[in-house]
Amino acid sequence: MGRFLAGRLAATLPVMGVVAVIVFLLLRLAPGDPAAILAGDAASPEQIAAIRARLGLDQPILTQFLSWLGRLLQGDLGSSIISNQPVAKLILERIEPTLALATTTIVFAVLVAVPLGVLAAWWHGTWVDRAVMAVSVLGFSVPVFVLGYLLIFGFAMQLRLLPVQGYVSITEGLWPFLSRLILPTLTLSVIYIALIARTTRSSVLEVLGEDYIRTARAKGIGETQVLWRHALRNAAVPVISVIGLGIALLISGVVVTESVFNLPGLGRLTVDSVLARDYPVIQGVILLFSALYVVINLAIDLSYLLFDPRIRY
Repeated sequence: MGRFLAGRLAATLPVMGVVAVIVFLLLRLAPGDPAAILAGDAASPEQIAAIRARLGLDQPILTQFLSWLGRLLQGDLGSSIISNQPVAKLILERIEPTLALATTTIVFAVLVAVPLGVLAAWWHGTWVDRAVMAVSVLGFSVPVFVLGYLLIFGFAMQLRLLPVQGYVSITEGLWPFLSRLILPTLTLSVIYIALIARTTRSSVLEVLGEDYIRTARAKGIGETQVLWRHALRNAAVPVISVIGLGIALLISGVVVTESVFNLPGLGRLTVDSVLARDYPVIQGVILLFSALYVVINLAIDLSYLLFDPRIRY
């Protein structure tokens, strides 16, 4: 277990290093000048050059990278070019809505998708199976922003059951908190449910044909116990894998969903920073997302040991 964990942790360091280099270079080599945006349309070339010098953007790219990397290794993400506030402070101010949306989406998607996939495999070839597969195809086909606007139109504008936008902290009450997350969670979880349900169905369907399932039935074990204890547990590794892969979809979907529902999270912060060419903020948010993705995949790898002990050897 210790060697397995150490190997996975060691493998994450080069990944984060490559991510840092790519993020830095892509932002610096992309067209657009944050100094010109900060100076305004009426600024003279001399004023733009002075701002570039103040921000250090007139230095060679290698010098800029080494300076940024040195601060990063000390835990300093820099300061925003636009607001001049520390990037870490901006991220901390925006991280709560994003974490709340991501958590409710993951929990809701797993609680809905896994039972759907198991039932589709159990009733393979019936209308239940076809219905689950149709919902999965629909979930992959409808863009996130289209579904978001449809839910806003139906539940917020026509039925007036839920608020349209904004975020309320859980400290101000459970229902105000949940009421503003229901529509974003439904919007973001549809594609996630489709992905997990299809994988669960195919994995459980494969396991149900194994010899040990027939042996369990021959011993008189009930069908429900066979399905949920034996079949699902042995089919869990592919399901867990696709949940980890779905985190990437979740991260990208947060940006669109927060824009549609006007949630003041990291997704909105990313969009605003990209439009303003605010390099430090973009780098900080992307590095945070990358670190979270690496950590979650590490946790997924470790969870394999619980379901398949053979991985330890």
